[in-house]
Amino acid sequence: MDTSIIISSDHKNELLNAQTHIWTHIFHFLNSMALKCAIQLQIPDAIHKHGKPMTVSELVTALALSPTKAASLYRIMRLLVHSNFLSKSKLVNGEETFDLTVNSKLLLKDHPMTLAPFTLALLDPILTEPAHYLASWFQNNDESPFHTAHGIGVWDYAGTEMRFNEYFNKAMASDAKFVGDILLGNIEFKRLFEGVGSLVDVGGGTGTMANAIAKGHPSIKCTVFDLPHVVEGLQNNGLNLDYVGGDMFEAIPSADVVLLKWILHDWSDDQCHEILERCRRAIPSKEQGGKLIILDIVLDVENDNLRNVQLLFDMEMLSLNIGGKERSEQEWKELFMKAGFNDYKFYSILGPRSLIVVYH
Repeated sequence: MDTSIIISSDHKNELLNAQTHIWTHIFHFLNSMALKCAIQLQIPDAIHKHGKPMTVSELVTALALSPTKAASLYRIMRLLVHSNFLSKSKLVNGEETFDLTVNSKLLLKDHPMTLAPFTLALLDPILTEPAHYLASWFQNNDESPFHTAHGIGVWDYAGTEMRFNEYFNKAMASDAKFVGDILLGNIEFKRLFEGVGSLVDVGGGTGTMANAIAKGHPSIKCTVFDLPHVVEGLQNNGLNLDYVGGDMFEAIPSADVVLLKWILHDWSDDQCHEILERCRRAIPSKEQGGKLIILDIVLDVENDNLRNVQLLFDMEMLSLNIGGKERSEQEWKELFMKAGFNDYKFYSILGPRSLIVVYH
């Protein structure tokens, strides 16, 4: 029986384009794996140390790889050029050389704003495996896809698995350093601390963000507030900075300013309401200088590239957390009003994320 069909030329092109689109999404994860491989092999660091573009054979020697892997390494390099992590040029003899771009410079181990720890942590199997269980999670009653994959929630996992806790904290510290360096040079951000006497960084991890604020504003009494296993044994390094262990769902230390950097997207609306209510109780009114500063994603931006990464991060929250999600401006406003705040302002100064200042 002949099952062939006659396809018009226009429809044939549509089908081929659709196939290409599907293939692109099927294999897109290999961009991430090539990036992870480059960081683990320390390819950006080797090129940086060399001081000029490198050939594949030079990289093989510098990375102490077997010469038999040269052709395979070239294929990794070719993909990294295509994804704009490397640039390519040719020597007089026709041999290709590879150099860093601004993207790969942020992956250097010793770059002051390195995002290498963040990249490696988010691409670790512990955090990528839950995405394989999305369909199973929709069909079961588990708290989250992470719970389906690992049999325990992500924060409980971090409290019991020290390796995961360590690299997760390093990831958050690298992101905090990046954000801190960007923000502390911003005039609007600096103005938020005029007349401020105290600040609590809720969920502040190892204190990278609070350290940066304490250095930039020595008169502000800074406190890092996080779970006991996170802040245990941390020192203030001579700064006006304390570490306090506790649970933000029970109480938040009082201060003029409460900072929530990348916290609320981890939690459901009901849980965010609890956190925000405790934040409101912890700070004085706007007239008395109190404010809540939130660093988080605000959906609905017009830039397609930013919108794409925001939606992908929303899927990451869906995979990892109970009710965690990214929110639109309207959803943020509804949360603030429900928690008893009455004034707020959004600043789009952090790429995919925004600075939000909230008052009561």
